[in-house]
Amino acid sequence: MPDIDTEKFRLRRFVEKLDTLDEVEVINKAIDLIDLASEIETSKKTILFKQVGPEKFELVANVNGSRRRLAAALNVDEGNVINEFQRRLDTPQPIVNVEQGDAPAQQVALKGNDADLSKLPFYIQHQFDGSAYLSSGIDYCIDPESGTTNVGCRRLSLRNTKSAGTNVTAPSDLKRIYQGCVARGEKLPISFAVGSHPLDYMAAGMRIPSDEISLVSTLRGEPLPLVKCLTNDIRVPADAEMIIEGYLDEHGYTEPDGPYGEYVGFYGPMHMDPVFHVTAITMRKDVLHQSLLHGSGPEIHRAESVHLLTIRHEAQVFKSLRMMGVVVNDVYVPPGSAEGQHIRVSIKQVRPGQARNVIAAIFASVFGAKHVFITDDDINIRDENAFEWAFVSRFQADSDLVVFDGMMGMSMDPSLDGRGIIGAKAGFDLTLPPQSRDKLTMRVAKAPKLEGSARYQTVLKALEERGPLFFTDIVDALGSRDSREITIKLDELRNDGKLMRNSDGQYLLGKTEKGKTGLFGPQHDDPNAHT
Repeated sequence: MPDIDTEKFRLRRFVEKLDTLDEVEVINKAIDLIDLASEIETSKKTILFKQVGPEKFELVANVNGSRRRLAAALNVDEGNVINEFQRRLDTPQPIVNVEQGDAPAQQVALKGNDADLSKLPFYIQHQFDGSAYLSSGIDYCIDPESGTTNVGCRRLSLRNTKSAGTNVTAPSDLKRIYQGCVARGEKLPISFAVGSHPLDYMAAGMRIPSDEISLVSTLRGEPLPLVKCLTNDIRVPADAEMIIEGYLDEHGYTEPDGPYGEYVGFYGPMHMDPVFHVTAITMRKDVLHQSLLHGSGPEIHRAESVHLLTIRHEAQVFKSLRMMGVVVNDVYVPPGSAEGQHIRVSIKQVRPGQARNVIAAIFASVFGAKHVFITDDDINIRDENAFEWAFVSRFQADSDLVVFDGMMGMSMDPSLDGRGIIGAKAGFDLTLPPQSRDKLTMRVAKAPKLEGSARYQTVLKALEERGPLFFTDIVDALGSRDSREITIKLDELRNDGKLMRNSDGQYLLGKTEKGKTGLFGPQHDDPNAHT
């Protein structure tokens, strides 16, 4: 076998790493399959079951369910996730072939009658699901027309010992490939990796116009060990926990699948799908099974697909906007927006209308985006209080709301209420108008910062040389650490008939009635002419 570590990107090793970060809840007691979903939905951590079902499986869930865990997968802190993700995308890595006898994922090989799907931990994941499901499959298949490997994420629903339903309904490369096979009367060989590192899931959710297997190695940042399956010619990660080999038959969309809890925490309806037939199951001797928290409405902000997708979307938006010359401060996809439907971006807007250009660019590049929010770069868009403040202080619905109707969206969006996939999307310009930012009323109020070193001896001298000045500027210019004595000095100028203020409240010198502050504004050309 090539000199490559087949433990480094193993799921079990990553769970051990999460445990050192206090990110794992361990359930040692025996648990029935029927009780798994409620335990997984309740736990805020990665949850590791030591005795699942009558087989006493080890099974882990919620591995991808937080940004902190995905940062750990990339070996960076949370603030550097996007930079590291993009760095890896820009640094392609090769694949390495592993002989079948050396692949840990094939230490146990079950074929024929021994390849029994009903012996795997399929379970009911939502109250109205149509069957017991396995939700953690990463599917690998070869496009017969191009010879390239397609990688995606796919669930399986148990039908019997030898077959399962799956979901090939939504637009995807797999759907295109499979429909081509059906048109030719061909089966489509396909294999599912079950029990994978988070980086493999990140890669599986992306699309590139080339062999997608390279995305797995590229996001890992190291060469990827691949082994050929036992019953088809597909190469899969040699370090996976388990591989389910088989094919989608040539008969097309013949069997109903679902309903299943999924998009934005609602049920996807029952629909017709192809049938998967198992030909072999291979696994590690100490296999760690895996499940994903998916489609749970009350906990949609913890859904694993959501966190995996947010990183991809944030990196994509960063890159596309910077290529446009936009000065981007941050991009944030809130987990609660489910499947990346809300995108927040803070920018340094340098000209009127730029925020609207950014909104349009994001809708053009991110298909699933439904609402886009643009703020100034002084707003921490990851802080809900700061974001709400920007919303109430910088947005007017009649001028700052940009609506795009007749746009293609997600077919399962419940707000479309059966209208198909055509709906509306909206952009929210939460930025201050660039042409008005010098106005006092457009400036953000915050605590003063004083240098504290005296540069003038008197208030009169400071106003003569630097006026007009805000009160704090005068205090700072005289090096005061108190400020109350400055008000007394200003009052002396007022009593002398020399003190004026402009429309922004700055102090300046001029001629006015003794004992009264004169007012100077746009209607007055000369402060000395005001009485």
